[in-house]
Amino acid sequence: MSDDTLLFNKKIILGVSGSIATYKAIELLRLLVKLGARVHVVMSANAVKFVTPLTFEALSGNPVYHQVFDSNSSMLMEHIRIMESADLLLIAPATAGIIGKIANGIADDSLSNSCISYNGPIVIAPAMNDNMYANLAVKKNIELMKGRGVEFVEPVQGELACGSIGQGRLANPSTLIEVVKKKFNYLNDFCSLRLLVTAGPTHESLDPVRFITNPSSGKMGYAVACAARDRGATVTLISGPTSLKVPDGVQFISCRTASEMNNHVLQMFSDCDILVMSAAVGDFAPKRIEKEKIKKKANAYLDIQLLPTEDILMNVAAKKVSQLIVGFAAESENLEQSALAKLQNKKLDFIVANDISSPGIGFQSDSNKVIIINKYKDIKKLPILPKIEIANLLLDDIRKNINSV
Repeated sequence: MSDDTLLFNKKIILGVSGSIATYKAIELLRLLVKLGARVHVVMSANAVKFVTPLTFEALSGNPVYHQVFDSNSSMLMEHIRIMESADLLLIAPATAGIIGKIANGIADDSLSNSCISYNGPIVIAPAMNDNMYANLAVKKNIELMKGRGVEFVEPVQGELACGSIGQGRLANPSTLIEVVKKKFNYLNDFCSLRLLVTAGPTHESLDPVRFITNPSSGKMGYAVACAARDRGATVTLISGPTSLKVPDGVQFISCRTASEMNNHVLQMFSDCDILVMSAAVGDFAPKRIEKEKIKKKANAYLDIQLLPTEDILMNVAAKKVSQLIVGFAAESENLEQSALAKLQNKKLDFIVANDISSPGIGFQSDSNKVIIINKYKDIKKLPILPKIEIANLLLDDIRKNINSV
């Protein structure tokens, strides 16, 4: 399917909330219709104060849903009927108010009513004052919805309606069109595949209160799980201890130690098509776990004997039938050479490697800078990107190679 026909005959619900950026939704609607989409506009109670429903009706060729009780067809449950068989819900602009309503299940006008009755893919493009966008409650609501699979298109920097300069301007309509195209290109391309993903650190106990671990946040693995879920895969996520919310729509297995993760992976491996080992599994564990808390003694050294932990990738390589296996490597030196060695030694199909010595990316960060190497030793170097984008680029490469394993 060519890029220009991706939206042809797709039913898209364009949600418009009350913002000075509402006028940009007119151009967005025009572009969607030009690409052949069947667009139905739903307006919030405040949106009609900026642009009349008649404008959107004339451009879309469809009635605009903007009143819950006062329309002639209220008894037909418009908020449910309009969402039936919709392929995508695109909300642009999205105010802090509508984001809060959707995140918390509040339905008190036409747009929020429609959102709560829709179960398909959602793209949201916020537009608001920069301080409002930076507000912790708004950020929490956005993160909550991201965990449910909602995709957000960040506002851009610029002069705002209030006169200040900051991040709050609605993304350009052409940018939103590209996001929508990409969304349709991704929809269900993994629908027949089963992914097993590992994430987070492992904890190896020294005594009842202390353990050895690493700074992994689990964000990369959770991003892979969410991206694969959104592209139609059946996803199982095996995670070490993290502070992240369990993603909706995936089978979740919690573990703590490298041994526990190894057992879970080996148990689930035969039922997966693709294994993505993004967990930062500890390489060593104490030989002895003390039953009581180790006491600190003045001027006394503490000697701890460490033993290698289970090599999960080596273990699954021995059980591989037709699965595609992706490994991760966090290195502090000789990035490409170390990654290539691990790719070969562990018999991997792909390896994703990053330099942990680079400041501001990697562990704990929402972004990373990685290289992706396939089994043919082709190297793809990516710039600093959000981890969800890296996840989708990795899945793109996996999808191209799944039949050649």
